[in-house]
Amino acid sequence: MGYKLEINASNKHIHLDREDLDKLFGEGYELTFKKALKQPGQFASEEKVQVIGPKGSFSGIRVLGPVRKDTQLELALTDCRQIGIDAPIRESGHVEGTPGCKLVGPKGEMELEHGVIVAKRHAHFSPEDAREAGVENGQIVKIKIESKERTTIYDDVVCRVSDSCATEVHVDTDEANAAAMGGGTICEIVE
Repeated sequence: MGYKLEINASNKHIHLDREDLDKLFGEGYELTFKKALKQPGQFASEEKVQVIGPKGSFSGIRVLGPVRKDTQLELALTDCRQIGIDAPIRESGHVEGTPGCKLVGPKGEMELEHGVIVAKRHAHFSPEDAREAGVENGQIVKIKIESKERTTIYDDVVCRVSDSCATEVHVDTDEANAAAMGGGTICEIVE
């Protein structure tokens, strides 16, 4: 394969549906744009929530926009252990049967019944880049991250191909730290 692409770490964050945004920030509230993300139309907002689990909490969890169909909290395994949530590793959007937590915003709080996941590592591709890389939507690949101290190979990376994707790999902070990744890191599809 040998196709090279950018890889970025995804810190803990939350996507809210309309109903939960209203509960936490007030009826009809609109997210405030802070910074564009690489994926088209997605952005980091100024808004943050507190997440409370059975053993602890995190303040200042960034809300990503736009509003989604289902609320989804994405944590790394280390985060989950810290606050006592046994979240499964799942592809984004697959929140059925996952644990929940308490969410606190400036205008309200709520019990999230389900939606806490550890995001499965994945590679976004535009259709053109997918053809060049020789991958298809849903295909599982292996990537190699070269760093000075810790060259790392990750298996089980799911490819997502869509007209609405910018080409890049996402791993969580545990995976990025294990590979000693810095900003602007490039990885290679090796299998």
